[in-house]
Amino acid sequence: MRLFRHYADLPERARGAVVAIGNFDGVHLGHQAIVAAAREIARAAAAPLAVVTFEPHPRSFFQPATPPFRLTPFRIKARLLEALGVDLLFVLGFDEKLSRLPPDAFCADVLKAGLGIRHAVVGDNFVFGHRRAGDARMFQALGASLGFGVTCLERVAGPEGEIYSSTRIRDHLKAASPRRAARLLGRDWEIEGRVEPGEKRGRSLGYPTANLGLDEFLEPARGIYAVRAGIDRGSEIHWHDGVANLGVRPMFDGKTPLLEAHLFDFAEDLYGKHLRVALVDYLRAEAKFETVETLVAQMGDDSRRARAILAAERNTRTGAAAPAPGARP
Repeated sequence: MRLFRHYADLPERARGAVVAIGNFDGVHLGHQAIVAAAREIARAAAAPLAVVTFEPHPRSFFQPATPPFRLTPFRIKARLLEALGVDLLFVLGFDEKLSRLPPDAFCADVLKAGLGIRHAVVGDNFVFGHRRAGDARMFQALGASLGFGVTCLERVAGPEGEIYSSTRIRDHLKAASPRRAARLLGRDWEIEGRVEPGEKRGRSLGYPTANLGLDEFLEPARGIYAVRAGIDRGSEIHWHDGVANLGVRPMFDGKTPLLEAHLFDFAEDLYGKHLRVALVDYLRAEAKFETVETLVAQMGDDSRRARAILAAERNTRTGAAAPAPGARP
Protein backbone atom coordinates (compact mmCIF):
# COMPACT_ATOMS: atom_id res chain seq x y z
CA MET A 1 0.00 0.00 0.00
CA ARG A 2 1.34 3.43 -0.97
CA LEU A 3 0.64 6.37 1.31
CA PHE A 4 0.25 9.97 0.14
CA ARG A 5 -0.14 12.94 2.47
CA HIS A 6 -1.04 15.37 -0.31
CA TYR A 7 -3.44 15.51 -3.23
CA ALA A 8 -1.58 17.80 -5.62
CA ASP A 9 1.01 16.76 -8.22
CA LEU A 10 0.40 13.04 -7.77
CA PRO A 11 2.17 10.55 -10.03
CA GLU A 12 -0.09 9.37 -12.83
CA ARG A 13 -0.27 5.82 -11.41
CA ALA A 14 -1.85 7.23 -8.24
CA ARG A 15 -4.69 8.88 -10.15
CA GLY A 16 -7.88 7.34 -11.48
CA ALA A 17 -8.58 5.26 -8.39
CA VAL A 18 -11.85 4.05 -6.94
CA VAL A 19 -11.90 5.55 -3.45
CA ALA A 20 -13.66 4.82 -0.19
CA ILE A 21 -13.95 8.07 1.79
CA GLY A 22 -14.34 8.51 5.54
CA ASN A 23 -12.65 8.83 8.92
CA PHE A 24 -12.71 5.03 9.37
CA ASP A 25 -11.94 5.17 13.09
CA GLY A 26 -12.02 1.56 14.19
CA VAL A 27 -12.16 0.12 10.65
CA HIS A 28 -15.25 -1.75 11.87
CA LEU A 29 -17.47 -4.06 9.84
CA GLY A 30 -19.45 -1.14 8.41
CA HIS A 31 -16.23 0.50 7.21
CA GLN A 32 -15.11 -2.83 5.80
CA ALA A 33 -18.34 -3.04 3.79
CA ILE A 34 -17.60 0.36 2.22
CA VAL A 35 -14.06 -0.69 1.30
CA ALA A 36 -15.36 -4.01 -0.06
CA ALA A 37 -17.86 -2.20 -2.30
CA ALA A 38 -15.08 0.06 -3.58
CA ARG A 39 -12.91 -3.00 -4.20
CA GLU A 40 -15.55 -4.60 -6.42
CA ILE A 41 -15.93 -1.44 -8.49
CA ALA A 42 -12.14 -1.08 -8.75
CA ARG A 43 -11.75 -4.66 -9.96
CA ALA A 44 -14.43 -4.24 -12.59
CA ALA A 45 -12.75 -1.07 -13.84
CA ALA A 46 -9.19 -2.44 -13.54
CA ALA A 47 -8.46 0.60 -11.34
CA PRO A 48 -6.50 0.99 -8.09
CA LEU A 49 -8.41 0.68 -4.80
CA ALA A 50 -7.85 3.71 -2.56
CA VAL A 51 -9.01 5.15 0.73
CA VAL A 52 -9.30 8.88 1.41
CA THR A 53 -9.17 9.69 5.11
CA PHE A 54 -8.36 12.65 7.36
CA GLU A 55 -5.71 13.31 10.01
CA PRO A 56 -6.06 14.55 12.60
CA HIS A 57 -9.58 13.29 13.08
CA PRO A 58 -11.89 16.30 12.44
CA ARG A 59 -13.29 15.95 15.96
CA SER A 60 -9.78 16.55 17.35
CA PHE A 61 -9.40 19.62 15.15
CA PHE A 62 -12.70 21.22 16.15
CA GLN A 63 -12.56 20.11 19.81
CA PRO A 64 -8.85 20.04 20.73
CA ALA A 65 -9.58 19.85 24.46
CA THR A 66 -11.69 16.70 24.14
CA PRO A 67 -10.29 13.60 25.92
CA PRO A 68 -8.66 10.95 23.71
CA PHE A 69 -11.35 9.01 21.84
CA ARG A 70 -9.62 7.17 19.01
CA LEU A 71 -10.36 3.48 18.51
CA THR A 72 -7.52 3.23 16.00
CA PRO A 73 -4.84 5.92 15.95
CA PHE A 74 -3.48 6.49 12.47
CA ARG A 75 -0.72 3.86 12.34
CA ILE A 76 -3.17 1.13 13.37
CA LYS A 77 -5.87 2.38 11.01
CA ALA A 78 -3.38 2.27 8.14
CA ARG A 79 -2.35 -1.29 9.03
CA LEU A 80 -5.97 -2.47 9.07
CA LEU A 81 -6.75 -0.79 5.76
CA GLU A 82 -3.69 -2.35 4.15
CA ALA A 83 -4.91 -5.76 5.35
CA LEU A 84 -8.14 -5.11 3.41
CA GLY A 85 -6.16 -4.92 0.17
CA VAL A 86 -6.09 -1.13 -0.24
CA ASP A 87 -3.54 -0.06 -2.86
CA LEU A 88 -3.39 3.69 -2.12
CA LEU A 89 -4.03 5.59 1.10
CA PHE A 90 -4.60 9.33 0.74
CA VAL A 91 -4.28 11.07 4.11
CA LEU A 92 -5.62 14.62 3.90
CA GLY A 93 -4.32 16.95 6.58
CA PHE A 94 -7.42 18.28 8.28
CA ASP A 95 -6.63 21.93 8.99
CA GLU A 96 -8.30 25.32 8.80
CA LYS A 97 -7.96 25.50 5.03
CA LEU A 98 -9.50 22.09 4.38
CA SER A 99 -12.24 22.64 6.95
CA ARG A 100 -13.38 25.79 5.13
CA LEU A 101 -13.67 24.24 1.67
CA PRO A 102 -17.31 24.24 0.55
CA PRO A 103 -18.64 20.93 -0.77
CA ASP A 104 -18.30 21.87 -4.45
CA ALA A 105 -14.68 22.99 -4.01
CA PHE A 106 -13.80 19.81 -2.10
CA CYS A 107 -15.15 17.72 -4.96
CA ALA A 108 -13.67 19.84 -7.75
CA ASP A 109 -10.28 20.77 -6.28
CA VAL A 110 -9.43 17.77 -4.10
CA LEU A 111 -11.20 14.76 -5.59
CA LYS A 112 -11.33 15.68 -9.29
CA ALA A 113 -8.36 17.97 -9.99
CA GLY A 114 -6.11 16.64 -7.23
CA LEU A 115 -6.75 12.91 -6.96
CA GLY A 116 -8.43 12.46 -10.34
CA ILE A 117 -10.75 9.83 -8.88
CA ARG A 118 -12.81 7.53 -11.08
CA HIS A 119 -15.47 6.62 -8.50
CA ALA A 120 -16.19 7.21 -4.80
CA VAL A 121 -17.95 5.02 -2.24
CA VAL A 122 -19.33 6.46 1.01
CA GLY A 123 -21.88 5.62 3.67
CA ASP A 124 -25.34 7.17 3.46
CA ASN A 125 -24.53 9.28 6.56
CA PHE A 126 -21.55 10.89 4.81
CA VAL A 127 -21.24 14.66 5.28
CA PHE A 128 -18.49 16.92 3.97
CA GLY A 129 -17.47 20.48 3.27
CA HIS A 130 -17.54 23.64 5.37
CA ARG A 131 -19.98 23.33 8.28
CA ARG A 132 -20.85 19.81 7.04
CA ALA A 133 -23.00 21.41 4.35
CA GLY A 134 -22.72 18.51 1.90
CA ASP A 135 -24.50 15.17 2.27
CA ALA A 136 -24.58 11.93 0.27
CA ARG A 137 -27.25 13.14 -2.15
CA MET A 138 -25.32 16.35 -2.89
CA PHE A 139 -22.15 14.30 -3.33
CA GLN A 140 -23.81 12.16 -6.00
CA ALA A 141 -24.98 15.25 -7.88
CA LEU A 142 -21.55 16.91 -7.70
CA GLY A 143 -19.86 13.71 -8.82
CA ALA A 144 -22.15 13.46 -11.84
CA SER A 145 -21.40 17.04 -12.83
CA LEU A 146 -17.63 16.52 -12.50
CA GLY A 147 -17.46 13.15 -14.24
CA PHE A 148 -16.91 10.64 -11.45
CA GLY A 149 -19.35 8.10 -10.07
CA VAL A 150 -20.61 8.00 -6.48
CA THR A 151 -22.03 5.00 -4.63
CA CYS A 152 -23.76 5.60 -1.27
CA LEU A 153 -24.17 2.48 0.86
CA GLU A 154 -26.93 2.18 3.42
CA ARG A 155 -25.61 1.70 6.92
CA VAL A 156 -25.06 -1.95 7.70
CA ALA A 157 -26.41 -3.70 10.78
CA GLY A 158 -25.14 -6.82 12.51
CA PRO A 159 -27.09 -10.03 13.14
CA GLU A 160 -28.68 -8.49 16.25
CA GLY A 161 -29.83 -5.43 14.31
CA GLU A 162 -27.29 -3.03 15.80
CA ILE A 163 -25.82 -0.54 13.32
CA TYR A 164 -22.06 -0.73 12.84
CA SER A 165 -20.88 2.58 14.30
CA SER A 166 -17.68 3.95 15.84
CA THR A 167 -19.78 5.83 18.40
CA ARG A 168 -21.60 2.66 19.44
CA ILE A 169 -18.28 0.84 19.79
CA ARG A 170 -16.91 3.59 22.03
CA ASP A 171 -20.08 3.43 24.14
CA HIS A 172 -19.75 -0.35 24.57
CA LEU A 173 -16.12 -0.06 25.63
CA LYS A 174 -16.93 2.67 28.15
CA ALA A 175 -19.77 0.49 29.47
CA ALA A 176 -17.42 -2.47 30.12
CA SER A 177 -18.80 -4.48 27.18
CA PRO A 178 -15.77 -5.41 25.06
CA ARG A 179 -17.61 -8.40 23.59
CA ARG A 180 -20.38 -6.19 22.19
CA ALA A 181 -17.73 -3.84 20.80
CA ALA A 182 -15.99 -6.81 19.18
CA ARG A 183 -19.18 -7.86 17.40
CA LEU A 184 -19.28 -4.47 15.66
CA LEU A 185 -15.54 -4.35 14.98
CA GLY A 186 -15.25 -7.89 13.68
CA ARG A 187 -12.34 -8.45 16.07
CA ASP A 188 -11.39 -7.74 19.68
CA TRP A 189 -10.50 -4.12 20.35
CA GLU A 190 -6.80 -3.55 21.01
CA ILE A 191 -4.54 -1.10 22.77
CA GLU A 192 -0.97 -1.19 21.54
CA GLY A 193 2.35 0.54 21.99
CA ARG A 194 5.85 0.21 23.39
CA VAL A 195 6.13 -1.47 26.78
CA GLU A 196 7.06 1.17 29.35
CA PRO A 197 9.24 0.68 32.45
CA GLY A 198 7.06 0.50 35.56
CA GLU A 199 7.52 0.41 39.31
CA LYS A 200 7.82 -3.42 39.22
CA ARG A 201 5.20 -3.90 41.91
CA GLY A 202 3.58 -6.69 39.91
CA ARG A 203 6.83 -8.62 39.86
CA SER A 204 7.17 -8.36 43.62
CA LEU A 205 3.61 -9.69 43.99
CA GLY A 206 4.23 -12.64 41.70
CA TYR A 207 2.41 -11.11 38.72
CA PRO A 208 4.91 -9.23 36.49
CA THR A 209 3.21 -6.91 34.03
CA ALA A 210 3.91 -5.21 30.72
CA ASN A 211 2.75 -1.60 30.95
CA LEU A 212 1.27 0.48 28.14
CA GLY A 213 0.13 4.10 28.20
CA LEU A 214 -3.20 4.96 26.60
CA ASP A 215 -1.88 7.99 24.66
CA GLU A 216 -4.39 8.70 21.83
CA PHE A 217 -6.58 5.72 22.65
CA LEU A 218 -10.06 5.95 24.09
CA GLU A 219 -10.08 5.07 27.78
CA PRO A 220 -12.53 2.17 28.19
CA ALA A 221 -14.13 1.15 31.49
CA ARG A 222 -11.53 0.81 34.21
CA GLY A 223 -11.13 -2.66 35.62
CA ILE A 224 -9.75 -6.13 35.08
CA TYR A 225 -9.90 -7.82 31.67
CA ALA A 226 -9.19 -11.22 30.17
CA VAL A 227 -6.80 -10.38 27.33
CA ARG A 228 -4.64 -11.75 24.60
CA ALA A 229 -1.31 -9.99 24.17
CA GLY A 230 0.55 -10.04 20.87
CA ILE A 231 4.31 -9.51 20.90
CA ASP A 232 5.69 -8.02 17.70
CA ARG A 233 8.51 -10.32 16.59
CA GLY A 234 9.10 -8.47 13.33
CA SER A 235 7.78 -10.85 10.70
CA GLU A 236 4.91 -12.11 12.88
CA ILE A 237 2.94 -11.53 16.07
CA HIS A 238 3.18 -14.10 18.90
CA TRP A 239 -0.02 -14.20 20.97
CA HIS A 240 -0.29 -15.09 24.66
CA ASP A 241 -3.24 -15.37 27.03
CA GLY A 242 -3.26 -13.04 29.99
CA VAL A 243 -5.10 -10.80 32.41
CA ALA A 244 -4.81 -7.01 32.60
CA ASN A 245 -5.64 -4.13 34.87
CA LEU A 246 -6.71 -0.93 33.15
CA GLY A 247 -6.89 2.04 35.47
CA VAL A 248 -5.03 4.09 38.03
CA ARG A 249 -4.05 1.37 40.57
CA PRO A 250 -6.03 2.67 43.59
CA MET A 251 -4.19 0.28 45.92
CA PHE A 252 -1.03 2.29 45.24
CA ASP A 253 -2.53 5.77 44.73
CA GLY A 254 -1.85 5.90 40.99
CA LYS A 255 -2.85 8.97 39.00
CA THR A 256 -2.42 8.27 35.28
CA PRO A 257 -4.51 5.54 33.60
CA LEU A 258 -2.33 2.66 32.49
CA LEU A 259 -2.83 -0.80 30.99
CA GLU A 260 -0.87 -3.43 32.92
CA ALA A 261 -0.94 -6.83 31.24
CA HIS A 262 0.21 -10.05 32.91
CA LEU A 263 0.98 -12.78 30.39
CA PHE A 264 0.39 -16.33 31.61
CA ASP A 265 3.33 -18.75 31.67
CA PHE A 266 5.68 -16.13 30.26
CA ALA A 267 9.00 -14.94 31.68
CA GLU A 268 10.70 -12.77 29.01
CA ASP A 269 11.66 -9.12 29.53
CA LEU A 270 9.31 -7.05 27.33
CA TYR A 271 10.64 -3.55 28.02
CA GLY A 272 10.79 -1.60 24.76
CA LYS A 273 8.92 -4.28 22.81
CA HIS A 274 5.87 -3.41 20.73
CA LEU A 275 2.82 -5.04 22.29
CA ARG A 276 -0.79 -5.39 21.14
CA VAL A 277 -3.29 -6.14 23.91
CA ALA A 278 -6.75 -7.33 22.85
CA LEU A 279 -9.51 -6.84 25.44
CA VAL A 280 -11.55 -10.06 25.28
CA ASP A 281 -13.84 -9.89 28.32
CA TYR A 282 -14.43 -7.71 31.38
CA LEU A 283 -14.00 -9.42 34.76
CA ARG A 284 -14.62 -6.76 37.40
CA ALA A 285 -14.18 -3.12 38.32
CA GLU A 286 -10.90 -1.76 39.67
CA ALA A 287 -10.89 -1.82 43.47
CA LYS A 288 -8.80 -0.92 46.50
CA PHE A 289 -8.19 -3.76 48.96
CA GLU A 290 -7.54 -3.70 52.69
CA THR A 291 -4.24 -5.60 52.47
CA VAL A 292 -1.70 -6.64 49.88
CA GLU A 293 -2.48 -10.27 50.75
CA THR A 294 -6.13 -9.73 49.82
CA LEU A 295 -5.07 -8.10 46.56
CA VAL A 296 -2.80 -11.04 45.68
CA ALA A 297 -5.58 -13.53 46.43
CA GLN A 298 -7.93 -11.56 44.15
CA MET A 299 -5.29 -11.46 41.42
CA GLY A 300 -5.10 -15.25 41.62
CA ASP A 301 -8.87 -15.50 41.23
CA ASP A 302 -8.82 -13.03 38.32
CA SER A 303 -6.15 -15.10 36.57
CA ARG A 304 -8.10 -18.33 36.98
CA ARG A 305 -11.24 -16.73 35.58
CA ALA A 306 -9.35 -15.20 32.66
CA ARG A 307 -7.73 -18.55 31.80
CA ALA A 308 -11.14 -20.26 31.81
CA ILE A 309 -12.78 -17.54 29.67
CA LEU A 310 -9.98 -17.56 27.10
CA ALA A 311 -9.89 -21.36 26.91
CA ALA A 312 -13.66 -21.53 26.42
CA GLU A 313 -13.55 -18.87 23.72
CA ARG A 314 -10.74 -20.67 21.93
CA ASN A 315 -12.78 -23.85 21.89
CA THR A 316 -15.80 -21.95 20.55
CA ARG A 317 -13.70 -20.50 17.72
CA THR A 318 -12.39 -23.90 16.62
CA GLY A 319 -13.62 -24.56 13.12
CA ALA A 320 -14.97 -21.00 12.71
CA ALA A 321 -14.39 -18.87 9.64
CA ALA A 322 -11.13 -16.99 9.24
CA PRO A 323 -10.93 -13.82 11.41
CA ALA A 324 -11.33 -10.34 9.97
CA PRO A 325 -8.16 -8.52 8.83
CA GLY A 326 -6.14 -7.42 11.86
CA ALA A 327 -7.87 -9.88 14.17
CA ARG A 328 -5.82 -11.94 16.56
CA PRO A 329 -5.64 -15.69 15.82
